[in-house]
Formats: sequence, C-alpha cells, structure tokens
Amino acid sequence: MIRVLLADDQPLIRAGFRALLDSEADITVVGEAGDGLQAVERARELIPDVALLDVRMPGLDGIQTTRRIGADPALDTVKVVILTNYALDEYVFAALRAGASGFLLKDIEPVELLQSVRVAARGDALLSPAVTRRLIEEYVATPPRPPAVPALDRLTGREREVTALVASGMSNEEIAGHLSISHATVKTHVSRSLLKLGARDRAQLVVFAYESGLVVPGR
Repeated sequence: MIRVLLADDQPLIRAGFRALLDSEADITVVGEAGDGLQAVERARELIPDVALLDVRMPGLDGIQTTRRIGADPALDTVKVVILTNYALDEYVFAALRAGASGFLLKDIEPVELLQSVRVAARGDALLSPAVTRRLIEEYVATPPRPPAVPALDRLTGREREVTALVASGMSNEEIAGHLSISHATVKTHVSRSLLKLGARDRAQLVVFAYESGLVVPGR
C-alpha cells in the first residue's frame, strides 16, 4: 500500500485528489495539510511514502517545505512531488534542487496522476514527460551558482553516460536498450552514481548532470 500525504491550501483540490487516490487498491491518503508548516508536521507524524505538495502555500511554500522534509533524517524515505498550475513555473527547478522527486501539473489526467504516485513511491523521478524536460532546460540554462558541485571524476565513464541518459528523461529500460546492456546493469550504474554523488534520487542526478556540465541544455 502506497501511503500519500496531500498538502494544498484549497480544500476542494485536496478532496478531488483524495477521492481519486483512495479509489485505487494500492494507494491510500493517510493525511492532509493546508499549509507548509502543517505538511512538515504531518509528514513527521505519518511518514508517508509520497508527499504531494502544492508549490504555493501559506506559511512555507512547496520549496521550503520540500527542503525541510529533505533535511530531516527521519523523513529520508519520503518522496516529495510538487503540484503546480503553471507549465513554466519558476519554482520547478528550485523544487528539484530542494530535493523533490519531480512535479506534476494540476491539470494532469487522472490515470497519469496515479501512475506518477506509483513511480515516485518506487524511487524513480518524474522526469519522462516532455514538459518536464522543457522546464529543466529552461531553468538549468542559467542556474544560480551552486555552493559545490560533485566532481565528475567520481564517476566512471559508463556511470557518466548512464547519468546523462537519466537526465534526458530515459527510463532504465530505455537506457538498457540504448546502450545494449541489461536492465540490471543499468540499475547498478544508477545506484552507484547515486551513492558516489550523495544524491537522494534520480531527480537529483538530473540536477547534478546539468549543474556539472555533463549535460548541456539544448544539445
């Protein structure tokens, strides 16, 4: 059972998401929050598998809330997904930097929302849709200078190649086909890259790939 926390300052939106998610046999909404501070408190209380956070909330916004969840060792297993109304929201890449596993537009199709929750719960980043790649390229093209970028020489040549393909939005299966290697080998390369870079999940691998220059937007 995938346990979900919903955080949005609009009760009607929360009710709609809850009704959809609770209709599935493998997903249950374990709690709701109307603002960022409450979302952090509820996350600590409930330890959900996935926290769906509105990017704009009173108190703490979705980015600040994500950052607090990501900084709490007790919440290390919680996957954060940002919800937004805006296809080009300036907060999106900042959310990925803060530790979010991805983001969703609120006009997403119901079946896509359900699939996205399952993807996040199993530890994959929500980076396959074309809109996500556009947003990443938009905001990484001129990112604020990070305080420190992990050195590329921590990765082997193959790990760099796999990380770059993760950043392009490919799934493990697609990477395996592209490189003519097994799915298990891809998983091993991704896991080792995560470990070497101290990355929380695949979304943070994407952040690293762009900020380090491993991947250049538009190429």
